[in-house]
Amino acid sequence: MTPKEYDQCLEEMFGLHRFGIKLGLDVIRHILNHLKNPENSFSCIHIAGTNGKGSIASGLASILQSAGYKVGLYTSPHLIRFNERITINGIEVTDEEIVSSYQTVKAVPKADREPTFFEYTTAMALHLFGRAKVDWAIIETGMGGRLDATNILSPALSIISNISMEHRFYLGNTIAEITGEKGGIIKHNTPIVTGITQKSAVAILQQITSKKSAPLYRRGEHFKVRRSKNGYFSYSGIDHQWKNMKIGLPGNHQVDNASLILAACEILIQKGICLELDLIKNCLATYSWPGRLEIIPAKATVSPEIIIDGAHNLMAARKLGKFLQQEYSHKELTLVIGILDDKPFESILQSLLPYCNRVILTEPDIDRSLSPEKLLPYTKSIVSDTIIVKKVASAVSHAIETTVPDGAICIAGSLYVVGEAKQALNKIGI
Repeated sequence: MTPKEYDQCLEEMFGLHRFGIKLGLDVIRHILNHLKNPENSFSCIHIAGTNGKGSIASGLASILQSAGYKVGLYTSPHLIRFNERITINGIEVTDEEIVSSYQTVKAVPKADREPTFFEYTTAMALHLFGRAKVDWAIIETGMGGRLDATNILSPALSIISNISMEHRFYLGNTIAEITGEKGGIIKHNTPIVTGITQKSAVAILQQITSKKSAPLYRRGEHFKVRRSKNGYFSYSGIDHQWKNMKIGLPGNHQVDNASLILAACEILIQKGICLELDLIKNCLATYSWPGRLEIIPAKATVSPEIIIDGAHNLMAARKLGKFLQQEYSHKELTLVIGILDDKPFESILQSLLPYCNRVILTEPDIDRSLSPEKLLPYTKSIVSDTIIVKKVASAVSHAIETTVPDGAICIAGSLYVVGEAKQALNKIGI
């Protein structure tokens, strides 16, 4: 295989975006039937929710891998390279495997319509996991749950991290409606772990789990965490009391994500999976998830400290804002931000701007990005020192060149911005 073949493969795949988002299971079911249903050859954990899916998925993958299992992990979107979406035992699949799996899926006789980009990538991931004979696959939904292509799975365990208003055109205009869509991943007699707290959302989940005889485990009722001042926390769970736990990912909200990981571990233990406490502790304390509150330390004469976080929706932006307020109020902070056109940009900016001394508005290279000119009037009304640098790489370079050495830079607003920023930082050796 040549690099040209790989590039051509990705070009064809990304061209599938022209078919847009089409929710439903008929096409993915048709593809997988022709591939002899690779999804039935391994055990899996299915994860939905507004935020935290990737952190939870990668944490569980790390734990199961450390316990000696061969583990596939399927997440989206990628930051720099498409291959990031599909990993086996923490290693991205190769370019050759991407091309081979794409060609395999492409060769399947067409159903009633052309598969979408996400249907293709989901089929490719499941095909590669089956071919690699993984023991476990940790699968993150793309959008919603009920009609998401990943919902073809029959998981051993389902997780719904949390719920907030998002993708209203596809998922509904109320928390209850969105919960109904995400709750569609719940299967008969299959445990479900959740961090959902809203009363209307809890009521919907209780209705679904009751109909499907699915055991429901809720944070705050069946398991809890108690934070300590020293950065550690205690977990009071379904069957276990675990003390002196620590999560390596920064941000207070990651303790909540860790509680869902630990509840999932308890259920896996109930199912006979051997997970030692020391192994779980070590994995929680050491695993990473790029682009989500990723902190790059200052490098003398090269760059100030850099915080990279997608903060791609309002809930995530509020969590990032809280983190900046708690940890960076003593520093001169420059915000580099670009936002997509389906996001509530005023609310996102309102969550972040009060903690910033200056702002650089930018625009990721995707057709759904908001023009910085549209963001400028609102941003300037809160932070007068605001400029536009349209290209993300140029915005990052300008931020590094003009931020004081003991200051800090935060790059946020979209995972597409984060991906381009990380690529730019890699090129200059940061």
